[in-house]
Amino acid sequence: MILPPATLGMLGGGQLGRFFVAAAHEMGYRVWVLDPDPNSPAGRIADRHLPTAYDDYPALDELAQICAAVTTEFENVPSGALDYLAKFVVVRPSAAAVAVCQDRIAEKNFLRDQRLPHAPFSAIHDEHELAQAGDDLYPGIIKVARFGYDGKGQAVVAGRDQALAALRQFNGEACVLERRLDLEREVSVVLARDAAGRVASFPVAENSHRNGILDLSVAPARVPCALREQAAELAAEIAASLDYVGTLAVEFFIVAGRLLINEIAPRPHNSGHYTLDACLNSQFEQQIRALCGLPLALGDAHSAAAMVNLLGDLWFDPAAGHRSREPDWSKLHEVPGLKLHLYGKHHARPGRKMGHFTVLDADPERARQTALAARAAIGIVDAGC
Repeated sequence: MILPPATLGMLGGGQLGRFFVAAAHEMGYRVWVLDPDPNSPAGRIADRHLPTAYDDYPALDELAQICAAVTTEFENVPSGALDYLAKFVVVRPSAAAVAVCQDRIAEKNFLRDQRLPHAPFSAIHDEHELAQAGDDLYPGIIKVARFGYDGKGQAVVAGRDQALAALRQFNGEACVLERRLDLEREVSVVLARDAAGRVASFPVAENSHRNGILDLSVAPARVPCALREQAAELAAEIAASLDYVGTLAVEFFIVAGRLLINEIAPRPHNSGHYTLDACLNSQFEQQIRALCGLPLALGDAHSAAAMVNLLGDLWFDPAAGHRSREPDWSKLHEVPGLKLHLYGKHHARPGRKMGHFTVLDADPERARQTALAARAAIGIVDAGC
């Protein structure tokens, strides 16, 4: 076990890293953060912030010299940096596991090879492969294989001509073409797995998106118990197949009453933020426990919850000429059972995740209704949830 007051390393300085730092401090650890942004939310509260590139090897050497273990807050950290650090210090999750999740082609091939349920797809490296893709993939969604997130780097395509135009718009980057499905619901599982293969799962969350960005999560998901159990089992199977150690999230589509795996995230997840307030232990504490070889905590919830993302759009008032201003947080603080989390980001911009709030209740539907009303009170409308 790696025990306090050891120093832990975090690659990435966004809000996920910030919550990790806060949880680690509460548990008695010190944290160094490596992130190129001098204003990174995690770096601002870390014991030390290294504001440099992820492949800055002298900085990685310094991190390895001081830290007892290193993890990452997002999947797009170069796997080479993780491989390099692993020569000198404990790194969890492994570079190999992260590499599968950071490339959509590798991820889809992994699901296919493991015989796990997923949407029909074809890997597209060039226009020739697009021409060879089956007609059954249309209407579809074409997504860049690397660095796409929150709806970026993807396009809905009715047929081959639109897919070709999208591929050219993506400058010929490798892509995945998936059949567009008639979704009933979207759900996700966040779990932790330790080095001995033990797994602790949090309650399944039900998710709604707007413009490709997570908008609302409700936990436990309002789906049959059998589907929730199956989702947890599939997520644990994925973690075992990857020999994964750490906190992992798996997103699912429900299509015709059947679960299909959409994406795997090798880190804590936006849809797991409700665990900060509604569970005995958060996804970030579990990340620390798995990293340090501590026994995993219980993933049980003490309340139902509804979590709402707060995007940078909220800071811009059309009535004031779209000038930036701070939202009226008093309207949220008036709501019983509501917990507000702001990420301390340097400036707001449309689509940027600036914070979230979670409503706690004994009943998930009542929590959802309260969350929708609170969101409307601060000016978020037309969410379609």
